[in-house]
Amino acid sequence: MTILEAENLGISFGGLRAVDGVSFAVAAGEVFSIIGPNGAGKTTLFNLVTGIYRAGRNGRIRIAGEDVTSLGPHLLVRRGMARTFQNLQIFFRMTALENVMVGCHLSEKTSFLADLFGWPTVARQNRATRERALALMERLGLAQYARAEAGSLPYGVLKRLEIARALATEPKVLLLDEPAAGCNAVETEVLDRLIADIAKSGVAVVLIEHDMKLVMKISDRVLVLTHGRRLAEGAPAVVRNDAGVISAYLGDAGATEANRAHG
Repeated sequence: MTILEAENLGISFGGLRAVDGVSFAVAAGEVFSIIGPNGAGKTTLFNLVTGIYRAGRNGRIRIAGEDVTSLGPHLLVRRGMARTFQNLQIFFRMTALENVMVGCHLSEKTSFLADLFGWPTVARQNRATRERALALMERLGLAQYARAEAGSLPYGVLKRLEIARALATEPKVLLLDEPAAGCNAVETEVLDRLIADIAKSGVAVVLIEHDMKLVMKISDRVLVLTHGRRLAEGAPAVVRNDAGVISAYLGDAGATEANRAHG
């Protein structure tokens, strides 16, 4: 089943066409990676899909068949879309557990009056939210950090923490913007297994990443952008052998790394 459809997305900044007529679709349980050189329009494309930027007049975005083109980020989350960012968006003065609890707010059943007067339902809801957040942290190997202040945690742990908070919204589609950036080999391997596990649970995963070994290993399909346009799309084996992709992005060294990942 197709979960996310992006059709003819485009946006300009002044005289620069940052994204130009890009379309793609992602199915439930699929890992779909978007690669390209710096400035290719990858993060801008994410911003269009997630409602931070408005798609051009002819652009369309659908989640599970519903047209959500005009919806803002907060409404897209309610439709089943979650995202992480290239630069960490963590509440550093809160505990790791509290960060994940924030992501659970959509499933909470409380009211303003209940919170204001401290009704028993609020305490019950808080306990349920805490238990759910702890279970999610356990799944991602973060349970030992639950009570630690987020600002004190290692970078690789924070990357997983942001993913945990996104998963707390119970998404149908999860967009990850360079999750392995700044991570060492061990942390990247952990992310590799985590992303595969998320996809196996039925969530559609859309990934921006520069680590070609990771991309070629875990992706079902890869979209290559250059100058805001689609250069190639297909299975990793097809993309890494595409002459245009090798010339525009991978180069000889990148192609070698991609082939090693396959092997």
